[in-house]
Amino acid sequence: MASCRIFMIIAIVAVFVPPILATEHMVGDKTGWTLGFNYETWAQGKAFHVGDTLVFKYTPGAHNVLSVNGTGFEDCKAADDIVPLTTGNDVVTLSTPGKKWYICSVPGHCESGNQKLFITVLPQLSSPASSPFPGPTDTSPSGAAGNIASTYYGLIAAIGGIFGMIMF
Repeated sequence: MASCRIFMIIAIVAVFVPPILATEHMVGDKTGWTLGFNYETWAQGKAFHVGDTLVFKYTPGAHNVLSVNGTGFEDCKAADDIVPLTTGNDVVTLSTPGKKWYICSVPGHCESGNQKLFITVLPQLSSPASSPFPGPTDTSPSGAAGNIASTYYGLIAAIGGIFGMIMF
């Protein structure tokens, strides 16, 4: 009976701890996603891992966010089929390792306003157990508060599950 409880506790921790370890990166920190900010300097020294999120904060209508390839980044031009994120509170989950490029496609913002970001995403810090639920991709927008809330509720569920296992 005790070994069953221990196994259940380990299983709960394995499911809920990796999302809790994910980091939310507020792009540009307090400055946000705007003109004239050096995003290359901002990204230096930061480690971006699979499972982390980027939050692009800006005034809706003033800017947008597009995920592009390296050529699109250099040319400040996105492919015609790329749909921009436009909420002003765009959350991008980093779901795969590798190079990632983001630009603002408002005319002049990328080219002369330096509104572009390049990062390298590293593998996940810890390897979680396979989840039966598909995760969002690198271009799925959502509210930043939703990501924080889901992490909070996951932590509460894990603590409640562990407490329940110990008590019974």
